[in-house]
Amino acid sequence: MEGRGLRGGCTAQAPLHTFEPLQRTALNRVFAVVYSCAIIALLYRHTQILLYSTTLLSFSMTLSLLISDLVLAFMWACGQAFRMRPIRRKEFAENLKGIMKEEDFPGLDVFICTADPHKEPPMNVVNTALSLMAYDYPKEKLSVYVSDDGGSALTLFAFMEAAKFACHWLPFCREHNIMDRSPRVYFASNYHSWSPEIEEIKEIYENMKVRVGNVVNRGEVSEIYITNDQEREAFDKWRGAFTPQDHPTVIQVLLDNSTDKDITGHCLPNLIYVSRQKSKTSPHHFKAGALNVLLRVSTIMTNAPIFLTQDCDMYSNDPQTPLRMLCYICDPAIERTLGFVQFPQRFRGINRDDTYGCEYKHLGEIHPMGFDGLRGPYYCGTGTFFLRQALFGDPSTSVKSEILELRPDRIMNKPIKSPDILALAHHVASCNYENQNKWGYKMGFRYGSLAADIYTGYRLQCDGWRSIFCNPKRAAFLGNAPLNFVDVLSQCKRWAIGLLETASSKYSPITFGTKSMGLLMGLGYSYQALWPILSIPVTVYAFLPQLVLVSGVSVFPEITEPWFLLYLFLVLGAYGQDFLEYVLEGATFRKWWNAQRMWMIRNLSSFSFGTAEYFLKSIGLSTCGFNVTNKVVDDEQNKRYSQGIFEFGVPSPLFVPLTMAAIINLFSFIWGTILVFGGSNEEGLLLQMLLAGCIVVNFFPIYEAIALRNDKGKMPTKITIIATLLAGALYTATSFIFKR
Repeated sequence: MEGRGLRGGCTAQAPLHTFEPLQRTALNRVFAVVYSCAIIALLYRHTQILLYSTTLLSFSMTLSLLISDLVLAFMWACGQAFRMRPIRRKEFAENLKGIMKEEDFPGLDVFICTADPHKEPPMNVVNTALSLMAYDYPKEKLSVYVSDDGGSALTLFAFMEAAKFACHWLPFCREHNIMDRSPRVYFASNYHSWSPEIEEIKEIYENMKVRVGNVVNRGEVSEIYITNDQEREAFDKWRGAFTPQDHPTVIQVLLDNSTDKDITGHCLPNLIYVSRQKSKTSPHHFKAGALNVLLRVSTIMTNAPIFLTQDCDMYSNDPQTPLRMLCYICDPAIERTLGFVQFPQRFRGINRDDTYGCEYKHLGEIHPMGFDGLRGPYYCGTGTFFLRQALFGDPSTSVKSEILELRPDRIMNKPIKSPDILALAHHVASCNYENQNKWGYKMGFRYGSLAADIYTGYRLQCDGWRSIFCNPKRAAFLGNAPLNFVDVLSQCKRWAIGLLETASSKYSPITFGTKSMGLLMGLGYSYQALWPILSIPVTVYAFLPQLVLVSGVSVFPEITEPWFLLYLFLVLGAYGQDFLEYVLEGATFRKWWNAQRMWMIRNLSSFSFGTAEYFLKSIGLSTCGFNVTNKVVDDEQNKRYSQGIFEFGVPSPLFVPLTMAAIINLFSFIWGTILVFGGSNEEGLLLQMLLAGCIVVNFFPIYEAIALRNDKGKMPTKITIIATLLAGALYTATSFIFKR
């Protein structure tokens, strides 16, 4: 394959990219020093009170608050790594032409993963693939691999239809130079002018959509939709004992750029469907396992030096994204150690105020910019261009592959449909191939964590690779955020388990990471990996001060004490810095408010459950699985979401601690108000009342779901009853303890 080598660079006259430190860096450093002093003072106060405690009860309460504040202090210190040297980059893709010709561009493989045709509708995956196939990139150098981990004939049929539609869609995009190259997005937009050609291509798309929809609704590919013997032979593989959990490898070359042409005579990119072998007796390692199969199969078939990993619902929003990536990969100053280029995850369909905080402003933009000033951002699992070599060893040495054909520097000299190539591709996709070798541990995407994406990126950086954060004004990719509340919380619970698996592994960021990458990178990754332990202080502060408030007991300083100002500074300083970062990155106050509310909610529910499940798994009492996030939302849910209304509906255990906290804080706030107006130690209880009041304001959607709504998304009565009984039990226990 010609043009596989990486060539190019940048000159002073025509830079490919630049970067600049953010202006708030100096302020961040000064604030870090001042805030550190305040934290030390707070811990000193806790220690003094602890040492002079006269009762077991006061000792226990102070110890709980001390542990909580130690966790908060440690996580704050780790988080400062992102604020020491944040940078913003800019690319100049137009300068590439002065450095390299289009025919010299390196080959590019694209990996798209899907796992369930019912939770991830095939037409959505097809739209993602078509948007990537339509890149402004030489089609003879582009290959798209689709991993169907659900082993569904429905998905294969959808991509057979997509291959036919691509013959019309790709030349249409090229001739009209459109930016929205996902057909669904383009035809849903109202800013393109009408023309007979647009109507014709839209009709072809709608006909394809109807055929795929009919097949999905029927649950099988009937004879009327099979047009030739080649298709019939492909679908015959689903006969007999074929199940999603137990089936042989299926590899189908749907488009071959050496033979297939579009309607204008231009070649089409390779399009290859892969469903790896599955067996109930063999571990499959979820998405990381699927990506490793794609990595091996693509190394056998096309072996492009660069590959893109993409979620099935994240379509291309900018056809020139690969050119932006080349601005970094073709720079000789960083090419030798560059492992991957990460683009941010951005989402369409989020309502105006981002009710569920799904933009993840910190995770998606602010923290990666901070990492980028060090050794580069973490791998987010999608929107990432990898150098293939990075998955086969460190920058100086390669891990020896078990077969010669799996070398990343191998020159391709056989067509992808040749029997030898297809036989070898089937072999490396078998479920037993990874037995007794280094895949998943020294090579490929790493196993050992449910959060395999961040774990893989972390391990690559520990091996000496660096990364780049590319954040153009126009989003490179757009996807669908989960719009169902329980899906949001369940996704975060899965992340919590995976992150704790990373933190507790022998490659823990606190020790191994700091030793391998330096203090700041180690602290930054420690913040990511230990993010779930924030559930400890959040849970303590959501319940303990409010429960003792009912008994008139103060755990915070009185308003007249100097320590009161310390608490005020610590709270307002943390929230103020967080708000400032959000606003400077283009967010509104309402979005920031919802994000901080979801921070509290996730810690009380997702992270608490995730932390508990991780520890149960650690002692062998629980098994963690990977649940595919549902990408299907009904019209009623969508309407409520667009109005900013929380969606409860199902009786999930994740709602119980939230409802308990809502009940306890409301009752304590009302009871505290009664005590204050009754003249009972109002100065000592003020901070507790402010804390309870803040939580009450944040949890208004929960009160609304309990008492003010009658739609299907209201809080289930079962959850309300359970939470009320548990809250009552906590109050009873607290009252009994203080009476003694």
